[in-house]
Amino acid sequence: TDIRLKIHGKQFFKVVIYLPNLIMASAFAMLFFTMFSTGGPINSILVNLGVISKPVDFLGTVFGVRSIIGFMNFIMWFGNTTIMLMAAIMGISVDIFEAADLDGASKLKQVFYVTLPGILPTIITMLLLKIGNILNVGYEKVILLYNEATYETADVISSYVYRKGLQEFDWSFSTAVGLFNSVINFTLLIISNKISKKVSETSLW
Repeated sequence: TDIRLKIHGKQFFKVVIYLPNLIMASAFAMLFFTMFSTGGPINSILVNLGVISKPVDFLGTVFGVRSIIGFMNFIMWFGNTTIMLMAAIMGISVDIFEAADLDGASKLKQVFYVTLPGILPTIITMLLLKIGNILNVGYEKVILLYNEATYETADVISSYVYRKGLQEFDWSFSTAVGLFNSVINFTLLIISNKISKKVSETSLW
């Protein structure tokens, strides 16, 4: 029974952490929009518990929009990253862990001297890919959650290009901003890849 519970617990954990990556970003954003709206379940629960006296417009404040978007990005990043690291750990030979155990290495030492060195190339590769995409925050979530009251601080480059190009029809300016964004991302990727190749001998090419 205990073994079955552990197996089901692991499967449930995998489903929960990776499920957000199987949902479209726009649908995920609309789910949070509904949850945190003035008439949504979050406000209803807080009012019923007496935490707040009246519904709060979470999406109408800079802190609220930033926190919600940051939380959504973290959930989607955490699930994808966890799956990648778990796959990398499974690629480490069991014989290495057994040899470390025979040598008297504790579980903590095995983490630092076996697991981390074994998954370091995967970590560096994922880091490089993130650096090359550092200026591209999921614009779908931002566009669906922000409003005029939070444009000044909640806007990102992608949503700014969207507003200038598709709402204000300033095609030339939005194209220039988008091109500048791509050039910066590419430059950061080249620099970080060269540094990684010299320091850790791990690179994308």
